[in-house]
Amino acid sequence: MPLRVAAISFLNPAPLLYDFEHEPAAIRLRTQYDVHYTLPSSCAEELLASTADLGLIPIAALTPQLAIVPGCTIASLNEVRSILLLVKNPGNLSVEAALAAVKSIAADAASRSSQVYAHILFERFCSVKPEFIEQTAEPLAMLAYADAALLIGDPALLAREHRRSIEAAIAAPLLWLDLAQLWRERTGLPWVAAVWAVRPEALIDITAQQLIHDLTASRDNGLAHIDDLVAEWTPRIAISPATIRTYLTENIHYTLDDDCLRAVQLFRKLAAEINALPPLPGLNILEG
Repeated sequence: MPLRVAAISFLNPAPLLYDFEHEPAAIRLRTQYDVHYTLPSSCAEELLASTADLGLIPIAALTPQLAIVPGCTIASLNEVRSILLLVKNPGNLSVEAALAAVKSIAADAASRSSQVYAHILFERFCSVKPEFIEQTAEPLAMLAYADAALLIGDPALLAREHRRSIEAAIAAPLLWLDLAQLWRERTGLPWVAAVWAVRPEALIDITAQQLIHDLTASRDNGLAHIDDLVAEWTPRIAISPATIRTYLTENIHYTLDDDCLRAVQLFRKLAAEINALPPLPGLNILEG
């Protein structure tokens, strides 16, 4: 039976999925993998419910039972652009003062990890505990009811493209803050959003070594065909080809290196300290 794969329907994993979507590699991979697309939070839910075997999941959803597939990730070494924190700043305060004044945040429910990153930012680094309100990813509606808005993925990229119109519609000045950059400034580590995770017991007809090879090869081929991905995604999302190219080549980091693993461990440690997530004793890395 093919391995059931839950993947993310955003722009940022496009290089990771290149071989699964393009010939000739896709012909072989379709015999071994059954890929479907959903939101990051749903990827995790399917893995935990055993309705998927392999998923590109938020690091907030990792459990001791799920094994991280080494090699690939969705991360950022500085500014990611697709995790956007919009903060009303009527007093034109400094960033730190404006963050400390936030009492309510309207949050896109699509990614659990991004919300936990925001909890850590405010509770651990700003010593405040704002109320989080899950809401559809529409910045004007979000800011109508809250002091700040947290947007992730494609909606965050689109909001940046419409910055002038958003600022014109909001009475108060806005801070446009990159959550990955805020994390990097405070920890010195990469911001990590998601990893491939697998239920080890599902690896019956495919070995761990083959799985690691297939996922890594797909990423490498995707990064070697960025121009093709830009051409494919330009009609799908209302941002410029140049922005798409920069996003895939400069904003996103796709290699799960030692710094990224340390960042995942620190994220889970801090999240447990503020009771945002259960403790994760260690990272279960799939051995190939």
